[in-house]
Amino acid sequence: MDTSRRSLRPSTRTATRTVLALSAALTLSLTAACSSSSSGNGAANPAAAKSSAADALTTPTTLTFWTWVPSIQTTVDAFEKKYPNIKVNVVNAGQSAAEYTKLQTAIKAGSGAPDVAQIEYFALPQFALSKQVVDLTAYGAASLKSSYTPSAWNQVALQGGIYGYPQDTGPLTMFYRTDIFKSLGLTAPTTWDEFAADAAKIHAADPTHYITSIDPGDAGGVDSLIWQAGGKPYQTTGSTSVTVNLKDSGSAKFATLWTSLLSKKLVDPTPGWTTDWWKSMGSGKYAMWIAGAWAPGSLETTIAATKGKWAAAPVPQWTAGANASAENGGSSDAVVSTSTHKAAAAAFAAWLNSSTEGATSLNSIGLFPATTGLLDSSAFLDQTFPFFNGQKANQVFAASSKAVTAGWQYLPYQVYANSVFKDSVGQAITNGSDLSTALGSWQTAISQYGTQQGFTVANG
Repeated sequence: MDTSRRSLRPSTRTATRTVLALSAALTLSLTAACSSSSSGNGAANPAAAKSSAADALTTPTTLTFWTWVPSIQTTVDAFEKKYPNIKVNVVNAGQSAAEYTKLQTAIKAGSGAPDVAQIEYFALPQFALSKQVVDLTAYGAASLKSSYTPSAWNQVALQGGIYGYPQDTGPLTMFYRTDIFKSLGLTAPTTWDEFAADAAKIHAADPTHYITSIDPGDAGGVDSLIWQAGGKPYQTTGSTSVTVNLKDSGSAKFATLWTSLLSKKLVDPTPGWTTDWWKSMGSGKYAMWIAGAWAPGSLETTIAATKGKWAAAPVPQWTAGANASAENGGSSDAVVSTSTHKAAAAAFAAWLNSSTEGATSLNSIGLFPATTGLLDSSAFLDQTFPFFNGQKANQVFAASSKAVTAGWQYLPYQVYANSVFKDSVGQAITNGSDLSTALGSWQTAISQYGTQQGFTVANG
């Protein structure tokens, strides 16, 4: 399985094994946030720093870049060709929580950390709060704001600074089996009511088949569905105050619908990304996959035999005619605070993600773009997808990207929050029990942890 094409969320099961190391670093984050100076996090003179980032590209320098995208060397090669004085060593230090543990250990030790690290959006607030990554404002990052989609930019603009460049996004999309829907006389559902009705028809036609599955260990997937429903369960004010409200209207919509589907056994509660799950996807056991726009590469490489049987469509809406979407994953490239080549690292990260050449190259290896220039280009929008029977699927993905609901935030300890998801919501998904109650239990665990870490936590 080509997980580079996900470039998103970790398995929550992996996060559980490594979250304690991250939690230890977070204990110090509030003190760091309140007492940090510009030392190691930028430059005292912003104008000089911005100039130095450009000048650094002409100075012989070797950078280390931690990323889990195996094909990204192609993009790095293009950068080195354009800027021959800069050598970039690409290192796969593991994905998500595995990488974050190594990164925080190296930063604490004062040696062994990279100059640039790929960090998912949900984890970036923790690194920003603890000042383990550099505020790129001094290096001219603000001038690139218009180069990115608002939803991507909002994930890196944190704590009054800019702590990374958006690398990829995952606008929520409905991928469905056209052959299955056609055989049952169904069309792609446009509302969640239609989705529920179709789920009943698909299961009635074959009790071993389902409209889709839901992963009991995937906190990020549930967050995306809550986001798309208009929920904003996590809010951070300043560096010390957070609000957790997994009872808001979006959370309630999610809980009501999916509790009903699960209790009626119309969706399958099962871990995703396993061999058995992919076999089920390929066999037609599942007629749909709701995922980010990064999914086509995974479908094509893992279940190639289903080529021509899939199509992409907008995710169902809560109100007919509405146009609301969300992100499902995505990551940034951040400059690490211990780097001795911050200016060059900032210039490399900026080129990699905001230049036309860099963004186009990243998209060619399966990362869905965060840049508006590429999303709006006719070459991108008119690209046909043989796997989707010639559909111009990027038009669906780009429209979803533009429809992402504004205002979503992650907690400055979202890594921990995701790691305990399975203990409450995950169990309810598996058992088909009330998700509203489970979300309340998850909220309690999240809030208690935040208080223990020194945050002022308000509950909605």
